[in-house]
Amino acid sequence: MFGYYILIGAIALVSWLVSSKLKSKFEFYSKVHLRNGMSGAEIAEKMLADHGIRDVKVVSTPGMLTDHYNPANKTVNLSEGVYNQRNASAAAVAAHECGHAVQHATAYEWLTMRSKLVPVVSVTSSLSTWVVFGGLALGAAAGIGLGYYVAVAGLIMMSLATIFSLVTLPVEYDASNRALAWLKNKNIVSQEEYKGSEDALKWAARTYLVAAIGSIATLLYWALQVFGGSRD
Repeated sequence: MFGYYILIGAIALVSWLVSSKLKSKFEFYSKVHLRNGMSGAEIAEKMLADHGIRDVKVVSTPGMLTDHYNPANKTVNLSEGVYNQRNASAAAVAAHECGHAVQHATAYEWLTMRSKLVPVVSVTSSLSTWVVFGGLALGAAAGIGLGYYVAVAGLIMMSLATIFSLVTLPVEYDASNRALAWLKNKNIVSQEEYKGSEDALKWAARTYLVAAIGSIATLLYWALQVFGGSRD
């Protein structure tokens, strides 16, 4: 278990460093004001309109960096620091979330796959580690047998969360690519503003990359604990 705590600590540290860098980037580029004077909400509405999407609403949501697209009720939810702001950070986030709306409208396969995994992962992700640990404890107490199969079941549950993290990567990177292409092609931002938006989205994507690497590392750790022992 000591090795597990070291792994979790290392993942948490890297995640914190990337998240801190992301926040500093957004704060920095929030000072780069848009020459067109458009707010995040206005940019989101224009991007949706330019893609012929009429059934998605742009709404404000509380918090910082809480922006997301909800495919269930078709809403682009922009945080308070994005909805009303008129800077490179707001432009990047608003366009990125609209990128998800475009993915939904065009039935982007990776988004469809992730959406199907959501209800399953929402249940299994919080239980998987306990199931694996419980199986290992049962195996240690009663010998190899039922405990082994319980642990394997936990690994399967855990692997679903890892798959979800991996599937999330192309979804997020594609949304950013769609956003940046639109911002550039429609001349929504100047060259300086574009560079700021691009840099901010790169750091946002890195948070998902760290999460995926952490999920893979955790899965491998527990797999070694389960399969590393003898079944004789």
